[in-house]
Amino acid sequence: MSVHRFINRALSPWMMMEGPDHDIVLSSRIRLARNLKDIVFPTLASGEDLQKVLQLINDSIQNQRFGSIGSFEMIKMNDLEVIEKRVLVEKHLISPHLAEVSERGAVVLSENEEVSIMVNEEDHIRIQCLTPGLQLSQALQIANAIDDWLEERIDFAFDEKRGYLTSCPTNVGTGLRASVMVHLPALILTNQMNRIIPAINQLGLVVRGIYGEGSQAQGNIFQISNQITLGMSEQDIVKDLESVVSQVIAQERNAREMLVKTSAIQLEDKVWRSYGQLAHSRIISSSEASQCISDVRLGIDLGFIRNIPRSILSELMILTQPGFLQQYAGKKLTPEERDVRRATLIRERLKLEKDSMGE
Repeated sequence: MSVHRFINRALSPWMMMEGPDHDIVLSSRIRLARNLKDIVFPTLASGEDLQKVLQLINDSIQNQRFGSIGSFEMIKMNDLEVIEKRVLVEKHLISPHLAEVSERGAVVLSENEEVSIMVNEEDHIRIQCLTPGLQLSQALQIANAIDDWLEERIDFAFDEKRGYLTSCPTNVGTGLRASVMVHLPALILTNQMNRIIPAINQLGLVVRGIYGEGSQAQGNIFQISNQITLGMSEQDIVKDLESVVSQVIAQERNAREMLVKTSAIQLEDKVWRSYGQLAHSRIISSSEASQCISDVRLGIDLGFIRNIPRSILSELMILTQPGFLQQYAGKKLTPEERDVRRATLIRERLKLEKDSMGE
């Protein structure tokens, strides 16, 4: 496999599939934090220790295939340019932290990018599994299988009372962080999110932006995840999160129905105005593009727009991010140059889709 294949294509193969509740849930993610026994954790480890971890992981995956997931490839952060690392962050294949702290860091990617294993981030190993729609249980099953497969080759730091040991105390125990990416435009339009977020927090869950901790919500997309890993089983954590997300889905659907009943013409106008901005703008910022893409996606879900597949919007959400724009340009761009190129790319992509449908 070529490293550039992971960087140059906007949509990972799994993103092109539609899972349960795909109109609201973009993806489900399971992440397992693990550390190697008898090696200092990354926050305090020496360069020699971190290099040893890299070598152990690379030896474990070398020439190995894992069932339907296929083979893996290790990409070392030091081998990538700043823009290339940013692209991997925008595709959610690595964390912003790994991109920044790249000394002897790496990511191990599966062929379809459904599985990524971050090496020497905050922990020695962070196994991440991504699936389309609301499929946390399926993602957990795959992540656990990868975990078992690695544990046959590597000894993990584990305590009989505390469970898996991690750099951050909030991950001790199962080491599990489960999260779901949801698109909630109707709850924003009806001013309900300010009430819902505190209610979710009281249940031991957290609501963050599209790129996790410290990030802002873009395009009405939010990430809901667990905070507690100690004293609960993996299955209970996933069950609790699925239950809360199901309630959020129901509330978003109710809000959409209410908007259609009470403000259908205003909503349809908002959707088509946003489509017009995407189709005709010559300059468009990242935040403006994200909002317009969110509006058009809602219009597709509600049947206002019928000739544009939802996957185009998912593609544009990634293609219009700063890293991808600069990767396609082959050079660093100023914010103003990015805004111009973003508008051009969106216009061309929408026109290509219309032409393919014979419109």
